[in-house]
Amino acid sequence: MTVDDTGSGTGAHGRVDPPPLSTSHERGDTHAADADAESGEDPLALRLEQLILGAERRYTPFQAARSAGVSVELATRFWRAMGFADIGQAKALTEADVLALRRLSGLVEAGLLSEAMAVQVARSTGQTTARLAEWQIDSFLEGLTEPPEPGMTRTEVTYPIVELLLPELEEFLVYVWRRQLAASAGRVVQATDDEEMVDRRLAVGFADLVGFTRLTRRMEEEELGELVEAFETTAADLVAARGGRLIKTLGDEVLFAADDAGVAAEIALRLIETMANDETMPELRVGMAFGTVTTRMGDVFGTTVNLASRLTSIAPRDAVLVDGAFAQELIRTGEAPVSEAEAAEAAAAAEKEGEEPPTYHCALRPMWQRPVRGLGVVEPWLLTRRDDGRQ
Repeated sequence: MTVDDTGSGTGAHGRVDPPPLSTSHERGDTHAADADAESGEDPLALRLEQLILGAERRYTPFQAARSAGVSVELATRFWRAMGFADIGQAKALTEADVLALRRLSGLVEAGLLSEAMAVQVARSTGQTTARLAEWQIDSFLEGLTEPPEPGMTRTEVTYPIVELLLPELEEFLVYVWRRQLAASAGRVVQATDDEEMVDRRLAVGFADLVGFTRLTRRMEEEELGELVEAFETTAADLVAARGGRLIKTLGDEVLFAADDAGVAAEIALRLIETMANDETMPELRVGMAFGTVTTRMGDVFGTTVNLASRLTSIAPRDAVLVDGAFAQELIRTGEAPVSEAEAAEAAAAAEKEGEEPPTYHCALRPMWQRPVRGLGVVEPWLLTRRDDGRQ
């Protein structure tokens, strides 16, 4: 599709002014509806799109790029980074798309973001919100749009429900995002130096359901979905309540992190205890490591993460394995004794002096050294609860 240049002009600072509304828009809803019918798209889907986006389809990608004052190449990079397929030169974009392009490119022009960082912002935002949107449509919205009366279709109920929910969900999304941004910013500014802002020392843990592959062959899809959802919900709540961060969920496995090894240890032990007390849940195993971690787009990478994953794969059922660095950090912070013999000596010495003996929350037991693929020989430590002093 070519662009009609007769109605567009160059404004101040060399930017191209937006082209006029399409002729179908000027002729009114009847002609627009005819155009929609000709395109073969579902009228309700188009109405829902317009309701959610708050604007009508108006621009081709080329027109949107010109109106935003950016190159087509950069606009395409932003569009793909957000997770959307190429649309050729279909007139499918709205004024909101143009505004988003202007905002991102404006941050680059102002020197606040590099072009690569702006693309990364688009990608991270797109990936996160795509998952949220899929969940809301598949689970949340599906349940709310059950026809209330015989004879009514779900499509007849969907539009008014979305119309009512949209502003409330939008406000809540912004609120949660600001809360998460504040928490993340607080962690970053506490870093001791600039390097630590990117490469930080963290405790990283994987919690994995045992025998999940066998379960997939025995359970119905709906039952399996309910089990995974219950596991992810329980894990997410426990991680958040104890001050950790849920990095991602992988169906039968969750990845979490914490700034403090003691916090991570408490999360792991509570996960094991909680799942063990639920007869509907399979057994669980957890592997954790402590060390330098690279963070990118909300995810974590590096040798520490790989080691935690390997320890999970060799952990006994309903048990927690940690690496040597994790064990030493627990000992250094007083969360665990070097050995039970030393703990007994410390308790005897405190009693002799009339003082309170040291309280340890965890116990550590060295396991046999073993080779771990890609990481050489490691010495895992079995982590158990010694004295639950936390409630």
